[in-house]
Amino acid sequence: MAKFFTQEWGDLYKEAINSNKAYEEAAKTWEGDFYFIMEAGGPVKEPVYMYIDLYHGKCRKIESPTAPDKYKTEFKMSASYPVWKRIATKELDPIKAMIIRQAKLSGNMAKIMRYVKAANELTTSTTRVPTEWLD
Repeated sequence: MAKFFTQEWGDLYKEAINSNKAYEEAAKTWEGDFYFIMEAGGPVKEPVYMYIDLYHGKCRKIESPTAPDKYKTEFKMSASYPVWKRIATKELDPIKAMIIRQAKLSGNMAKIMRYVKAANELTTSTTRVPTEWLD
């Protein structure tokens, strides 16, 4: 079991993504990388960053850098810990979280909307990671 949003968790998440055939199919033409940002608040004392490089249905890299500007990403998605937890447990759809402004996205929203199935499969992959929650 790995603590949520740590490098160990990210490594397990990468394995879960790369073994998810439905994600591979839904994202076969996707090219793009993200910073997932967990904002400070509650059990999170300072922002936590997770870099995710996704390419043609596979995850090439996940890293938890300490500097928010280590990578120049196409997208940044940020939310509080409670929102990330709800997304990661499939209680909240990630696209809906953005639409209702519980999560913030910077980047090309039209591109994201073309890959809703892939986004949902990324969330399915999080449910396959044995997770130790922060609360």
